[in-house]
This record gives sequence, structure tokens and C-alpha cells, in this order.
Amino acid sequence: MSEASIVNEDKRKNMVDVTLRLRRYNPESGTQKKPYWEEFTLKNCEPTDRILDLLHRIKWEQDGTLALRRSCAHGVCGSDAVRINGRNRLACKVLINEMGADTQPHIKVQVEPILGLPVQKDLIVDMEPFFAHYRDVMPFFINDTPVPTNGRERLQSKEDRAKFDDTTKCILCACCTTSCPSFWANGKYVGPAAIVQAHRFIFDTRDKGAQERINILAEPNGVWRCRTIFNCTPSCPRDIEVTKAIGEVKLAIQRNSTEGIIKITDIKEAVFSS
Repeated sequence: MSEASIVNEDKRKNMVDVTLRLRRYNPESGTQKKPYWEEFTLKNCEPTDRILDLLHRIKWEQDGTLALRRSCAHGVCGSDAVRINGRNRLACKVLINEMGADTQPHIKVQVEPILGLPVQKDLIVDMEPFFAHYRDVMPFFINDTPVPTNGRERLQSKEDRAKFDDTTKCILCACCTTSCPSFWANGKYVGPAAIVQAHRFIFDTRDKGAQERINILAEPNGVWRCRTIFNCTPSCPRDIEVTKAIGEVKLAIQRNSTEGIIKITDIKEAVFSS
């Protein structure tokens, strides 16, 4: 037996069957007006296949009416956020071997749209309420002072950059916000993602709009609706310490200042060595 044949045989032995239980909804359906569950079985899946790959196979091989949202398929755009086995994840980042495909010949996986936002069709939700809260916190650089005399960028120390480095990683996938029971209960709550975006600018020493953002987040539907349930942090696909960032914004509001809240000595050494 050739080496290629041996490799193909080993690959075949590692193949698994996957049953996906999907939450379906089609508002234009003449017979099924309410959301319902539907199962699809896929044969010969590789353990390194992603959930997104399986959703593609269902759409391309079994049911072309399945609606899902995705773009880059590499964990950067944040478009394909869904609930996988009850947890908010990016479909393009979850391998089926995480679901037990490396130990079982047949696995079951449940996929449904993220919670708290209106479902438009199947796995697609209306992101407008989410982005409305994002816009509310003014997620852009504000500085009307004259540019440096050399005409170049406004410089910043590594220590000052480290204060908000973590919150620059947000890709606006809404995994944190739609995992939050406070947001489920009250859609007017700005949500963790908007607070993370505000944190990124509030603690940027070059920005001059911190007080305006603090005033916005001090409102009843701002940061104080956070009950520190901690769903947001483990749901973040970028490993942002969301709860920590929210706590720092709360302290900034309480003290009416961003000074002395983030201790540089507590920030991971990796930030400075990168």
C-alpha cells in the first residue's frame, strides 16, 4: 500500500457523521409562521471541519433556503456569530472535534441565532439595534487640538497604550451583548460591546471626548444596568476581558476621572513585549 493510500485510509477512519439541529424561521412561509427545529445529517465530516463548513454543506447540498450570515470566514469580521450548543460562538472558529468528533463516530450539534435581537430568517438577526447602541457611545477619535508642530501623529507611550489595548480587539460580533441577560430583559441597555468600544476611547490619553462618553454611560440604560453576570467575557471570541473593562468604566464614572483606575503593573507583560 502506497504512502498516499495509507494517509487516505487514516483520514477515512477519522471521518464522523454529524447531525445538526438548526433553529429555523421564515417569516414569508405560508405554512410555518413560528420558529421551529429541523435536523440535518452530514456524512463523512472531518474532525477539523468548522461549524461554518457544515452549515455551508447543508445550504449547498441539502437545503438551499437555509439563511446564514458570514463574510471572511476567518474569525475577523464577526459576521457569523450564532449560539452553538447554548453558547455564543463564531461558527468559523469552532471545530467539530471540540464537540466530541475525535472520540465519537456520530455527534449532534445544536445551532440557533443569537438572542436578544429580532430574527429576520433562520440564523440571521437584525443587527441594527446593536449598532445603534454602538453609535450612541461615539466610537471614534475626538481631538480638536492643533496637530503636533511636526505635522505627524500624536504620540503615546507604551504604558498609556496598554491601558486600552485589550478593548481595541473588538470585532463587533455581538457575542458578548447577546449573551447578557440584562440586554435580553431590556433592549435599551447599551450592552457590553458598546461599553467596550467606549472604554477604548475613554482611556485613550490622546482623545478628548472621555467626559461626553462617561455622561452617556452614566444614564439609566448605560453601564449601571450591568449586573456583573459574567456571561460576556467567556463568550468573546477575541478573549477580551469584557467584565473588567465594564468595571473600569464604572470606576471612571464614580470618580469622574480616568486617572489611577488602571494600574500598569497589573497589565500582562505580554503587552509590552509584543
